[in-house]
Amino acid sequence: MPVGIFILVSVIKSLIVLIVLLTAVAYTVWLERKVVGHMQNRWGPTRVGPFGLLQPAADGIKFLFKEDLTPPHVYKPLFLAAPMMALIFALTSISVIPFGNSITIGGLNIPLQITDVNIGLLMILGVTSMGVYGVALAGWSSNNKYSLLGGLRASAQMVSYEIALGLSLVGVLIQSGSFSLREIVDAQGGRFLGFIPRWNIFHGQFLGFFIYLMAAYAETNRIPFDLPEAETELVAGYHTEYSSMKFAMFFMAEYANMITVACVATLLFFGGWHGPLFGPHLLQALLPLFWFAAKIFCFLFLYIWVRGTLPRFRYDQLMAFGWKFLLPLAIANLVATAIAVAW
Repeated sequence: MPVGIFILVSVIKSLIVLIVLLTAVAYTVWLERKVVGHMQNRWGPTRVGPFGLLQPAADGIKFLFKEDLTPPHVYKPLFLAAPMMALIFALTSISVIPFGNSITIGGLNIPLQITDVNIGLLMILGVTSMGVYGVALAGWSSNNKYSLLGGLRASAQMVSYEIALGLSLVGVLIQSGSFSLREIVDAQGGRFLGFIPRWNIFHGQFLGFFIYLMAAYAETNRIPFDLPEAETELVAGYHTEYSSMKFAMFFMAEYANMITVACVATLLFFGGWHGPLFGPHLLQALLPLFWFAAKIFCFLFLYIWVRGTLPRFRYDQLMAFGWKFLLPLAIANLVATAIAVAW
């Protein structure tokens, strides 16, 4: 492919993925409000548009035009930079995620991925782990004790659960023999006994998936691990002093990270875009995208379901669960997988 066309295709793919991701972030918020509302026997958004579907647009307009307050005693450079850092790192991680095989347009074979790097998984882990700097710096620069405690909790939580999360993925890497997300998905093609998908969750990594899911909840600061923004103790935690669009950036980053977590879980444990193919050629080309999106939706629904069901942990319970339960379990899963593959 000529360099000019390659750059043009990359720019178009980046714009499409960014628009889809930001739209998904907005409507994940709507979905959460509706699902939790029905769980609590109330309606959720209903007034703005049919079924409240225009509520995300109304919220966005409100954040854009709301008065932007900056307290007088904050450290302004980092106070302004923190929400931007959190959002930029959250959006960057989507750049290496493959959404399907490839499509052919005008004789050009275009992979459904912004960029394919052979260490895609390492890049996602590195970029998402940088997001905690935004939270920690927001807590410190706010010059507020509640915000500082929220930032410190986020940092400690991140360090504690990042280890278990990383170890939970090593079993998948041992089985697939690659850091490339596309190769990991390709290794999950085919079926056992003719009808069981050869997904890693059915291929000895159910325990690894459980550890990944628990650590991912903690990494994204979601209930029952949302201690950095525990309103009963810290008012709102690290973003107490933020308002207007800076406040919205933290929530956009949180929901973008949820989508990234769902994408990685789909790619590593649930076969990525693999699923039943049927119908005419055009439908078979589009079905992988549908299966990928459907699996991500299931993970997001699970996120929301857990939020509407479980209470928040105490902080000592959070740390004990990470260090005393998840970490030994992740090491045991790693050793068992290594022995099984070597055998």
